[in-house]
Amino acid sequence: MIVKEENWSNIPLLHIVDEAKENSKLPTVIFLHGFTSAKEHNLHYAYNIAKKGFRVLLPDAHLHGVRDERLDEVQLSLRFWEIVLTSIEEMTVLHRELQERGVTKIGMGGTSMGGITTLGCLTAYPWIDVAAVMMGAPGYVELAKAQMSQFERRGFKLPITDEERKSLLDTLAIFDMTKQRKKLNNRPVYFWHGENDTTVPFEPTFNFYNAAKKDYVDAPERFEFLSDPTAGHAVSRTGMLHAADWFASYLNE
Repeated sequence: MIVKEENWSNIPLLHIVDEAKENSKLPTVIFLHGFTSAKEHNLHYAYNIAKKGFRVLLPDAHLHGVRDERLDEVQLSLRFWEIVLTSIEEMTVLHRELQERGVTKIGMGGTSMGGITTLGCLTAYPWIDVAAVMMGAPGYVELAKAQMSQFERRGFKLPITDEERKSLLDTLAIFDMTKQRKKLNNRPVYFWHGENDTTVPFEPTFNFYNAAKKDYVDAPERFEFLSDPTAGHAVSRTGMLHAADWFASYLNE
């Protein structure tokens, strides 16, 4: 397995591929890390996905990894949605580069913030063929409001005006899958979520899944939710391996 550090249009990433297939035009999976994490923390996902015959890209999100600006966790939290929206925008750069390299089949996945970003990307980009969402949340507006309330309860004054708050929520609504689930367009999507997750709550995502699965009546196997009744905000090995299997099942269609 080859792991290369690369920089695609100023986006630092790890490029993982089986050595025997390095020069082949393989379906490619873009896999996004979580909040305060970094690209190399998802190498176990990349290894297992690449073993299935895919090329994998692990980009560093804005303000993370080698793009770190030495912000503390509170400062970073206040810029959470800036990070997510930047990642959504940057996926167009990676997609363009993949097109230039002749890649036509693209999957996307991620953990926590990466799963949240993946769901936003699904509202924006029809070129995503398959997705795997671990501990993600489709309800951007609901989650943002909950985060703001939590900050204020903890005694922090948010550094935004009421007008800026409204503008942010209006922008997030553009990528809120709960408001436009038809944009899933019957694409294969796999969810994993721990039922005891206190960071990205389980119930809103599970409720979305139950509502959206009605749109998959002709192919229910293409829309799956795997829950773990004992897990918190950490993906089980079973959940991780199933993500690799999910791409193997649908990215070669």
